Amino acid sequence: MSKKLYFILSLFVFIGSTAQSKDGYWDNIRTTNETIILKAGEKKFIKSANFPEGTTEVVYRITMLDDNQKISSSLVSVLKSIPDPTGISQGTAGAVFLLSTISGDDECKYAIYQNVTDVEYYIKTGKNTNACFVQKKPINKEAKLLSTSSKCLLGNIENLYFTFESNNWIMNQKIILEIVPWVDIKSSRGWNAEAKKELLVIAQKQEVVKSLSKKDEFYAIFIENVGAKYKYSEFKQLISVEKNRAIDQSVEESLKKSGEVEKYYDVIRNKSLKLFNSGKTNEAIDVISTEMITKKRASYKDYAILGNYYLLLKQYTKAEEIFNQGLKQNPSEINFQLNLAHVYLFTDRVSQAKDIHEKYSNQTLFTGNTWKEQVKLDFKEFQKFGLPTDNFKKILRIIE
Repeated sequence: MSKKLYFILSLFVFIGSTAQSKDGYWDNIRTTNETIILKAGEKKFIKSANFPEGTTEVVYRITMLDDNQKISSSLVSVLKSIPDPTGISQGTAGAVFLLSTISGDDECKYAIYQNVTDVEYYIKTGKNTNACFVQKKPINKEAKLLSTSSKCLLGNIENLYFTFESNNWIMNQKIILEIVPWVDIKSSRGWNAEAKKELLVIAQKQEVVKSLSKKDEFYAIFIENVGAKYKYSEFKQLISVEKNRAIDQSVEESLKKSGEVEKYYDVIRNKSLKLFNSGKTNEAIDVISTEMITKKRASYKDYAILGNYYLLLKQYTKAEEIFNQGLKQNPSEINFQLNLAHVYLFTDRVSQAKDIHEKYSNQTLFTGNTWKEQVKLDFKEFQKFGLPTDNFKKILRIIE
């Protein structure tokens, strides 16, 4: 058996026994299957169907037929058994071998272009200026695979233009062009290097970044997170409100994976405190209530912050409710005991307030301050906000 015949038989065994790769697929919907008639010496072109996003390979077949001949089988039907064209050389070899089993005697020249301007120049002048591929030798059938290493697929190409020139100066010619794109599943999501750089810029602008110790890890996880949730085209189509929400969610999820999510929550808390200190008390309360408590992010710190807001605004019932919720979440946090003592002091339950102060007066709080130091600081703060000071002396006598 000759080497050539052995190669051909081996090739068909390989093709028939190999399924398409899980990494991609031949797109049998967005294919091109066009027939043109060329008059003697005429030039014409065919524009391909739009290539789907993620197209990394393109197989095309050109067949010239006499008037009464029909092509034996479509390129799409044969490609169903062709493996991933990126799988070393077998896919390419298989695709290139896919020639029509029938063809006419006529021949033509052809060239491939990336844009219609160059095509129109060729039709007008006959010069193949800026063609990405030129077949100067007349052929009557052709099959090739174009990969990303080909000049024709460089850049973000949506279409290709095939020009044909008849080599028959007497009779008409019938030419069939078939084009089938290979779609790489990962590439089809649209997150190329430039698109990822856009996400990196977004990540770098997040306020929390300046406090992170693992910035690069956060950036990488953020890019991966957004890329897994959205195709690039989907992300770009989000309106401002949707995009901000998507970014916030991805920031939080990425920080959880990197182990620094508490720093993100501190950004939210600081935002709330700034609003409160600037007199925007309702907005400050809303930030903690919705962003921390409602969204199940809250720790005892958030109940302490919210409770203090209500206390300083003289909303004692709400303050007591929030402090008790915080104490329930963290029973060992004695700061809530101090906060409740303050509430009791302002709601004519002085004896209950005294009991708490007597019990914990020798303790040190999470702030590092002693109980006595913290009471004095709190009383000064209460005076600034105009809270009643009538019973302050009674408490100070207990803790002195």
